[in-house]
Amino acid sequence: MAAILIAEDESRIASFVEKGLRAAGHTTAVAATGNDALEMALSDDFELLVLDIGLPGLNGFEVLEQLRGQGFTLPVIILTARDSVTDTVAGLDSGADDYMAKPFRIEELLARIRIRLRQIGSAEPAALSHGDLSLDLHTRLATVGGRSIELSAREFSLLETLLRNPGQVMTREQLLSRVWGYDFDPGSNVVDVYIRYLRNKIGADRILTVRGAGYRLVT
Repeated sequence: MAAILIAEDESRIASFVEKGLRAAGHTTAVAATGNDALEMALSDDFELLVLDIGLPGLNGFEVLEQLRGQGFTLPVIILTARDSVTDTVAGLDSGADDYMAKPFRIEELLARIRIRLRQIGSAEPAALSHGDLSLDLHTRLATVGGRSIELSAREFSLLETLLRNPGQVMTREQLLSRVWGYDFDPGSNVVDVYIRYLRNKIGADRILTVRGAGYRLVT
């Protein structure tokens, strides 16, 4: 896994991203200003930068321009509330490798990070497996006992999250943030609904309900 710098001044979002990346096995550090982000990125201690545009001090565009101007090829994924075509083009023209508008799902960000890390040679498995349950990250198909199963986008993200944390109890709040996004209503029963969908497809006994806690993937 990789060392990732998160440049984000909104503490709630920074914490959300940091928790998601650490749960996926990455090491993280957070910079709350553009000046700190630039200094930390120039240290060459990181393999990828998640960069907010609206930073105090140097904004994200300025950080990116200085990085690229000094020859740093560190992969950069921009996070911003600005989702206009103009801002997207400006970010990419400044040297960003990818661009995501807020709000976003942590699993989508993780997927984009995996793509960037693969491009620089970091190892990432093509599939996740636990017992006779396997999930192909490229075809997005699940295999149970040799039988292929098609999944919806949300079912895929939910199963991927469980497979990345086998045997670990995942709370509803953790699953909501990683699969549906940090701004999703915490009182929603959508996790329970999709757990039921997954159980119908991969087998009810593979996902254990831990009363008062959450769900756990078992063999």
